[in-house]
Amino acid sequence: MERHEQALAILHEGTVIPAIPLVLDENRNFDPAGQRRLIRYYLACGVGGVAVAVHTTQFAIRKPEVGLFEPVLTLAAEEFDAFERRTGQTLVRVAGVCGRTPQACAEAQTAKRLGFDAVLVSPGGLDDLTEDQLVERTRAVAGVMPVIGFYLQQACGGRRLSFEYWRAVADVPNVQAIKCASFNRYQTIDLVRGVASSRRRDEVALYTGNDDNIVVDLLTPFRFTIDGKTVEKRFVGGLLGHWSVWTHSVVALYRELRLYQDGRDVPQELLARAAAITDCNGVFFDAAHNFAGCIPGVHEVLRRQGLMPGTWCLDPDETLSPGQAEEIDRVYRMYPSLSDDDFVRAHRKEWAP
Repeated sequence: MERHEQALAILHEGTVIPAIPLVLDENRNFDPAGQRRLIRYYLACGVGGVAVAVHTTQFAIRKPEVGLFEPVLTLAAEEFDAFERRTGQTLVRVAGVCGRTPQACAEAQTAKRLGFDAVLVSPGGLDDLTEDQLVERTRAVAGVMPVIGFYLQQACGGRRLSFEYWRAVADVPNVQAIKCASFNRYQTIDLVRGVASSRRRDEVALYTGNDDNIVVDLLTPFRFTIDGKTVEKRFVGGLLGHWSVWTHSVVALYRELRLYQDGRDVPQELLARAAAITDCNGVFFDAAHNFAGCIPGVHEVLRRQGLMPGTWCLDPDETLSPGQAEEIDRVYRMYPSLSDDDFVRAHRKEWAP
């Protein structure tokens, strides 16, 4: 099996895919050395894949005056190549693509040329398109390379999408997976039921992007009666901005959660941990201020660990919200077992470029 086929097989089996942040210096210029260090941290944590140029990486990297879409993908691909040569491990390489069909297809062409395995197709900023037009856009991108569909939460530019839409997306050949980041249980069920109703249900892997419900998503069997038969679908992995912090602990958690996909009883302790993780995510992603500080919140955790030099974003107005730093202090104190600070301290020097 060649490398790309191996990567898609891993995607279908399920794995940990953090959505990585963009590393800038104090002048808000791209920091390549810092970006390499951060990517090496994720790879050292044992992730199965990495997502680049997605929401957590900041959609603004595509602006002509910024011009970082291809440079960031290129740097990431260099790090992935080096890791795979050194370890023999295959990584799932995911690139985000945005915009109307010509832009999304052009970005997919770039990702394909740079050796990525799949593209996460964002629906953001396209509220004027009908669901049928969005499906045709997905079909066009899937003609370029494998696609991961994306239910983007409304607070970050998404919109409500119907059961019929998700069934149609799952029916598109070369849609390999779908990420659900609706942050809404009703909408999550719409998506899962849509995929379960598709004739390609067994060919489409489900990934949670519901940072507010990670653990429960990965523990839940979704069952539907379709054409007189019970159909079950599960989330097999996560593609998450939340997983860009405390990632070494995330990998251990994911391995533990996979044990319960055989139907065994779920212990109360795991449900308690699920609530703790949601509390942390609410702070890091700044749910109290409608997610205004979600990217700076992730940066702040990584800054405290010495993995990023600061919390700077491309938009100077994108900063921590009032009280967010104090809330990060709180969850650090309240849930010390969820962090991976000891791992980072022990290995950070090894990741220097």
